[in-house]
Amino acid sequence: MRTSTKATFGKKTKSGIIGLSAILFTTTAAPAFAQEVEGSGITISGNAAITSDYRFRGLSFSDGDIAVQGGIDVSHESGFYIGTWASSIEDSATFGHTELDLYGGWSGDVTDGLTLDVGLLYYVYPNGEGGAAGPSDYFEPYASVSTTIGPVELTTGIAYAWSQASLGDDDNVYIYTGVSGGIPNTPISLNANIGINDGSLGNPVGVIGDNNYIDWTLGADWAITENLTASVAYTDTDAPSVNNFTDSAVVFTLGVAF
Repeated sequence: MRTSTKATFGKKTKSGIIGLSAILFTTTAAPAFAQEVEGSGITISGNAAITSDYRFRGLSFSDGDIAVQGGIDVSHESGFYIGTWASSIEDSATFGHTELDLYGGWSGDVTDGLTLDVGLLYYVYPNGEGGAAGPSDYFEPYASVSTTIGPVELTTGIAYAWSQASLGDDDNVYIYTGVSGGIPNTPISLNANIGINDGSLGNPVGVIGDNNYIDWTLGADWAITENLTASVAYTDTDAPSVNNFTDSAVVFTLGVAF
């Protein structure tokens, strides 16, 4: 797991920012089961998933074990949204056994065929011991743009965390690009993502002189029903391989949207 400086890991871009299983889930689960509050312009949606390994930017936050995840989103027709997402993680003094992500932002078309998503995400570890084992919580603003070319959706984004105590009083930037698209006349879609983490979180295994690493994923999603999706993805990094942390892995996820 990570150290107290988090030197050891881009939803919705809120997908490149949260974990791999969240990326797979939110890009495939249809919002058809979201509930609209009549006359308010507000829509409430939720998601839940079980994954074989919680991978975030190529790193395992569950020590290679199964993780249970879920979240709730509240959006307005104006484009503004707030939400929360949580996952079980490897238990440690600094982080405890749960990650809770709180976020809010705005998403909408800025020109024909180009969508912008900007917001602020707060990573919270409510079961960590805080100052006794080192600070853990931190903020991370994010932004992404996406467009569609034929059946393929392209997204590129950036997440920047300014200098904070939990980051070793240093800053960090994560830049990523992703592509996804469905196979015609099938319930299968394919996706790929590559990103670079640079700064306080860019040296996951503590190699002297290193401050960045690259991660990538290749995945496939199967829409079993309108709200149930099974996903499989291969993920890896160019960081030194550490078993159940930075090593390559095949991750299986089963998610439901409501």
